[in-house]
Amino acid sequence: VQMRKARELVASKLGRKPAGYIAYFQSFSNTYGDPERLKELFLRAMEPEDVLILSVATRPDCLPDEILDMLSELARIKPVWVELGLQTVDEKVAEFINRGYKLPVFEEGVRRLKEAGIGVVVHVIAGLPFEDQEATLRTIRYLAGFEAGGRHIDGIKIHLLHVLEGTELCRLYREGRAHIKEYTLPEYADLIADILEILPADIVVHRLTGDAPKRLLVAPLWSGDKKRVLNTITRRLSERNVIQGSGYSKV
Repeated sequence: VQMRKARELVASKLGRKPAGYIAYFQSFSNTYGDPERLKELFLRAMEPEDVLILSVATRPDCLPDEILDMLSELARIKPVWVELGLQTVDEKVAEFINRGYKLPVFEEGVRRLKEAGIGVVVHVIAGLPFEDQEATLRTIRYLAGFEAGGRHIDGIKIHLLHVLEGTELCRLYREGRAHIKEYTLPEYADLIADILEILPADIVVHRLTGDAPKRLLVAPLWSGDKKRVLNTITRRLSERNVIQGSGYSKV
């Protein structure tokens, strides 16, 4: 039912039927459970002919050997991606946001996924507490230079930090203790341009921003208009004549 509704939604947005779909297990840690049960669910999602890729979101500390073996087996049927949330390379900031694992755990997770023949997509958040533009770019430079098995990560999803109603971050924000740099839309568009310039051209950019439920969004309010955000980014990339990887240099 979910896949049928998703097909209808995508077709209505595009005005046509797309060439294929990604079966995306997004919420929570989708490798935390019985491998046989997970395999059954993943196979069912991969079965339709128009599903071209299986994408599984999880944490790098939820990748035991039996899960990797199962995903590697599925990758021989259709391409499999695993999405990992790095968010930042700053260990103090990672601790503040309760990421729950150290950078070496992320690195080991990527290495093991690559060895298993599985694609890796990494999530990064811009505007985290205590982080300015340069701090975010440090994380991007790290990913640009990070290799496992002689290869970069396969993809990246870039998100803007959202302050949402009912969260601990929202409480700190209202108390003036969140330590957040609140980007304006033009500033964020420039940050995206800077990011793309230093990302190697072989890393696929899956997302340039995110969207939050408008009923919960506290800040930044401009991020609730996704069409405006994407149009502003597109215009800024054109104005700056940005080419992905033009500022990348392998050390």
